[in-house]
Amino acid sequence: MNKIILLLVVTFCPALWAQTVIPGEVLAYYCPPCNNHCDDETFEAAGKCDHCGMELTAMTAEQRTKQIEQRKTIAFYLQNGVEVLDFAGPMEVFSYAGYEVFTVSKTKDPILSQGILKIVPDYDISDAPQADIVAFFGGNSSAASGDPEVIKWVKSQKKAEYHFSVCTGAFVLAESGILDGKTVTTFHDAIEGLREGYPNTKVLDNVRFVDNGTVITTAGISAGIDGALHLVAKLKGLPEARMVAYYMEYDKWQPGEGLILSENNPYDYEKLTHKELEEYEGTYEFEKGKTVTVIADQEGNTLYAVIEKQLFPLYFKAKDEYVNTARQPVTFLREEGSVTGYKSNGLGPFKKLSNNVKDARQLLEARSRLVRN
Repeated sequence: MNKIILLLVVTFCPALWAQTVIPGEVLAYYCPPCNNHCDDETFEAAGKCDHCGMELTAMTAEQRTKQIEQRKTIAFYLQNGVEVLDFAGPMEVFSYAGYEVFTVSKTKDPILSQGILKIVPDYDISDAPQADIVAFFGGNSSAASGDPEVIKWVKSQKKAEYHFSVCTGAFVLAESGILDGKTVTTFHDAIEGLREGYPNTKVLDNVRFVDNGTVITTAGISAGIDGALHLVAKLKGLPEARMVAYYMEYDKWQPGEGLILSENNPYDYEKLTHKELEEYEGTYEFEKGKTVTVIADQEGNTLYAVIEKQLFPLYFKAKDEYVNTARQPVTFLREEGSVTGYKSNGLGPFKKLSNNVKDARQLLEARSRLVRN
C-alpha cells in the first residue's frame, strides 16, 4: 500500500480530520474508532469511510495504535424488552466519540427490544470483560434489577470509573447500592416507585439528567442522548461533545441542561461578550485563493465559518483558540489587540481582509430560525 508523505489540510472545512504531525512523517488515513471492521482498515487518501461514512483521519501508525489503546470501554447491559432509544441514542454518541462499546446480557441468548429488534449480546455476565463505564437502560428493567445474579455482576465491576443509567435503568444501580446517598432521576412514570423503593436516594423529577460525579442518571428515553453527550463533555471536553452533536444533527441539544453536582463542570468556561466575539467576524484568506467569512454566535462562544454558502461551526476552547468539526485547531492572530488573521494545523497565517459579514449573517439567522422552529 502506498504511504502518504505530504498532507494538505483544509483548515476550516471538515473534509479532513487531521492530527497534528511533523512534516515528513509517514501518514495513512484511518476511520475514527467506531466499533466496526473499518477500525482495522488503512486508507490511502482523504475522504469518508466507505463503511460508516465518517471523515478519515490522517495520522502515523504509532498515533493510530495509541488512539485505539487509550480509548475507554463501555459495557451496555441489555435485558430482554430493553427500550430501543434508551440504549441506541447513547450508543450513537459514545461510538462517534471514539469509545469501545460492547453489549452484555445475562446470557448470550438473543434478546428482543420492544418486541421488534433482535439483539445478540457480545458477552454474558460470566465472561464479560471489566469496563471503564457501565451503563443500564429502561424497558423491562426489573428483569435485571430483580435478578440477584445480575446484581452480583454489577457489584463485581471493580474497574468501572463511571456508572450511567437511562430511564428505569436507575433501578439496577439502586438495587446494587450505587445510588445510596445520591441525588438521581429516572423515567417520569417511575419517579415515585424509585422514591418508595430506595428511601436513601433523593429522586428528582423535571430534570434531564443528574451528575453526581462518577454516577450519571437520566430521565427517560431521549434524555439518554443528553446524558451521554454530557459524559463525553466531562471526559473529552465540551468541543468534542459539540462535534458529536453536530455529526448526529442534534441541533436542539442544550449543553448542561441537567443538574450538575460534580466539581467537574464542562460548561464552566469563560463566556465572551458580544463585543469580544465580534472581533473575530470578517472575511479572511482561505486556501487556493478562496475566502472564508467568520460570523459569531453568542451560544457557547461559537463561531461559524461560511464557505460557499455553507456553515461550518468552530468550537470555543479558549480566547483566540477554536477547533473545527474536523478536530483541527484554529488560532486567531492579533496585532495591537486586534484580530488580523488565523492559522490552522501548522498552516498560515491567513490574513483578515475585511469586516464584511452581511451575507454570512443572513445565512446564520436563517439557520437559527430553522433550529428554533
